[in-house]
Amino acid sequence: MKRRQSGVYVVEFAIVATVVFTMLFACLEVARLMYSYNVLTEASRRVARLAVVCSPDLTGAPAATANMINLALFDGENLVGGLDASNVTVEYLDDAGAAASALAFVRYVRASISNYQHELFIPGLVIQISSPAFTTVLPAESLGQTRFGVTTYCS
Repeated sequence: MKRRQSGVYVVEFAIVATVVFTMLFACLEVARLMYSYNVLTEASRRVARLAVVCSPDLTGAPAATANMINLALFDGENLVGGLDASNVTVEYLDDAGAAASALAFVRYVRASISNYQHELFIPGLVIQISSPAFTTVLPAESLGQTRFGVTTYCS
């Protein structure tokens, strides 16, 4: 009888270990997803903050500069994979919430991070999740205009 059960413990361990390690990796991946969402929230806040204190590109309607967006995205540091300037939208808004046609009409700035794809790597399963849009709206401040002239830090 004992001879017929000689490999049963190894088989049981293999089954239980597969389930346990899959659950462990799933927990780690959910934690990584929450980290990514926190980074996206912070990036949205940083873009909006820089947009309200730095001078926008004034060729046409006010628009965020490429350097401003790069600074807001942690100055090129890749904190989450796949996040770049193409995910960022900055809008300069008037009192009614419509796009402002000139710098004098800007009252709010809306910064959004959208179309971000996050991949969960769980053994035996790869899931791609489309994240929600992360949006921050702030009232306009100096927009780079000071009594000494225009700031050039974010240009």
